[in-house]
Amino acid sequence: MEQSDEGRGRGRDETEEERADRRWVELLQELRVAQTGVQILFGFLLTVAFQPRFADLSATDNDIYTVTVILGAATTGVLIGPVSFHRLLTGKRLKPQTVVWASRLTVLGLVLLLCTMASSLLLILRVAGDDSLAVWLVAGMVLWFVVCWFLLPAWARVNRPSDAAPVRD
Repeated sequence: MEQSDEGRGRGRDETEEERADRRWVELLQELRVAQTGVQILFGFLLTVAFQPRFADLSATDNDIYTVTVILGAATTGVLIGPVSFHRLLTGKRLKPQTVVWASRLTVLGLVLLLCTMASSLLLILRVAGDDSLAVWLVAGMVLWFVVCWFLLPAWARVNRPSDAAPVRD
């Protein structure tokens, strides 16, 4: 049975369901990379409070640590969220919507990961070195992450070759 072009993505001969399956697999691969890094970072953060030098932290550094742990937990939760979303909606004929929501959660996870990284770097650089320099170094790294994670993809999207038609992913 032949399908109309409405259910197909441009450039690919796939139904909406096939497209959703492909996008889900791609998203899972992306999440595996992010989840591994976040889980390692979060596990490291949880051990910091049990180190002997933790008692020597200033009130400010203790506050930064608390914020960092909360951000790490939030990041872990939101990046694991797509798995829960998928599991709870499997078999409900909502795969395309599940992929959209999982993708949104992943972008939110990247934003929270950026905040977690910035907060972690700030804490580490304040403890290891000069407080005033730490802020500038963290600002530079945040700018670097924003460029790599958000601005370059946005630039590529806007500046695609003129002969390349927009493709529904």
